[in-house]
Amino acid sequence: MPKKSSNQSDRSMADPTAISKTDAEGQFRVVIETPRGCRNKYSYDPEQQVFVLKKVLPAGMTFPFDFGFVPDTLAGDGDPIDVLLLMDEPTFPGCTIRARLIGVLEAEEKAEEGKKQRNDRLIGVALDSNTYGEMQALKDLGERLVKDIEQFFVTYQVTYQKLLGKDFKVIGRGDAKRAMQLVREAGAKSTRPKKKAA
Repeated sequence: MPKKSSNQSDRSMADPTAISKTDAEGQFRVVIETPRGCRNKYSYDPEQQVFVLKKVLPAGMTFPFDFGFVPDTLAGDGDPIDVLLLMDEPTFPGCTIRARLIGVLEAEEKAEEGKKQRNDRLIGVALDSNTYGEMQALKDLGERLVKDIEQFFVTYQVTYQKLLGKDFKVIGRGDAKRAMQLVREAGAKSTRPKKKAA
């Protein structure tokens, strides 16, 4: 194994949760954790500064699109706000993509003690996608695809959250304006140091 040079950091990678949520042109960034078509659910661990395997989906169940988060945000569950990102091909954990938010699936979890917690899922499109890049709203995806996405999250959450004593329910849909409002609110809660992406 090659030795580290004296000027190399002991850190394994830069913290993708701490980069700015927008680029120099004001476009949102999404950091991918789990690629489309993957049964493995990956998650960024800021303490270890690596992507870790969080769980494995049952046979026959995969993520329908790339799944990640908007950096420099803090959602109600204590993690950066989640995004399902539509694009032409799957990427890889840690890939940062310029995106447009087109809506949100508003959802809540109910723990055993009865306390409700929001766990919204933003829906975005990659700006450089040939197929989805020009879409502006959830309705552009068609009702069938939006329902399929909702059903994926319900099934996914039922599979794993029930084990933790939580119930998951989609309580509504919001437009792009609502999605951006949630990002602003989650950005205001973020206490992470601000860094610029290279």
